[in-house]
Amino acid sequence: MDVMSSAASLLGTRLTLWLGPTIAVPAPALIVEALSHVEVTLSDGPRDGFQLVFTVGRTGVLALDYALLSNPLLRPSTRVVVQVWLGVFPQVLIDGFIMDTHLEPSEQPGASTLTVIGEDVRVMMDIRQTALNYPGESVASIVEQTLLTYSMYLGTQPIIIPVDPSIAPPTEQIPTKSDTDLSYLLQLAHDYGCVFYVEPTAAPMVNLAYWGPLNLTPPPQTVLSVNMGPETNAKINFRYDSRKPALVVGAVIDETTGVPIPLATLAPTLPPLAALPPLALQPQTLRMVAAEDVGGLSFPQALLRAQAQTNNASHAVLATGELDMLRYGTILRPRRLVSVRGAGYMHDGFYYVKSVTHSIGKGEYRQSFTLTREGLGSLTPVVPT
Repeated sequence: MDVMSSAASLLGTRLTLWLGPTIAVPAPALIVEALSHVEVTLSDGPRDGFQLVFTVGRTGVLALDYALLSNPLLRPSTRVVVQVWLGVFPQVLIDGFIMDTHLEPSEQPGASTLTVIGEDVRVMMDIRQTALNYPGESVASIVEQTLLTYSMYLGTQPIIIPVDPSIAPPTEQIPTKSDTDLSYLLQLAHDYGCVFYVEPTAAPMVNLAYWGPLNLTPPPQTVLSVNMGPETNAKINFRYDSRKPALVVGAVIDETTGVPIPLATLAPTLPPLAALPPLALQPQTLRMVAAEDVGGLSFPQALLRAQAQTNNASHAVLATGELDMLRYGTILRPRRLVSVRGAGYMHDGFYYVKSVTHSIGKGEYRQSFTLTREGLGSLTPVVPT
């Protein structure tokens, strides 16, 4: 069911809203007609979120209450799928659950609003705290067991990339979880320099879970062009933060000899996106920080964790901007690469898409975004389009 057309794309951009207790279906006309604004924020963080804003009014002979408030489809725990159509091609922006509602009454007729707020399906992994031990199991096995519990929300086989094949004997080290499944999956990803996320596929209610190293090898998305006359499709501001990148130093105690073993990282191990990394741009001011949470680990495990700490702090360049939807013509996705051209050699080239916010209303569709990379300078003489 089409709920909104976009003035930003006269070729047929529209939105479909799906609602349901566990299995979502196209929303009924009463809800569709009241929907005035949709905002979806997608990022590489632990949460993706959405807000649905409805115009509400009192109904009935006595006009005692707002009709939409009694609709069970707009209450917490309802499943929500926001789907965007670009011409004849559908794309799901988010699949999640309502967690909060906010009523804002107004004395002006037709100005009262009901805002429904929710998160992507990962929120179902963050409901219950449990304590479990995993003696003799690898990290990949733990992740697989955990995700199996949520197969009803995923709908497809998760992708799990092993990064630490070693399994510590139960007498030496037993992996233990004492928080929610989501917190534990994210902690494991952080410790091993990996990422964990769940994102929708093109099919509603079919989501792909990924746990493994950050993948920066796929082809970049449609190029972002600035200062290029009629080819311009975005506005972007750039910032270099010299206080963010850091190398790690420390030591771990050898369990056999009790002798400290020096621990240090020399550079990020992520695929480079810039020609001039922080080590070349600021050799005198590059920070050195202490290794975190390496006590009790073997040297290989501690080095892996220290390298993850360096990688997580490596992106010093932050670019923020907004798309011209009519000229860009597609959806910008987080956790992928995009190329920028027209900003000059120092700021052209490849970037990692950290977050995208979709703002959709009657007659408008805007995408604002945040990009990052480790340094300055394009790696290629010509930015691919």
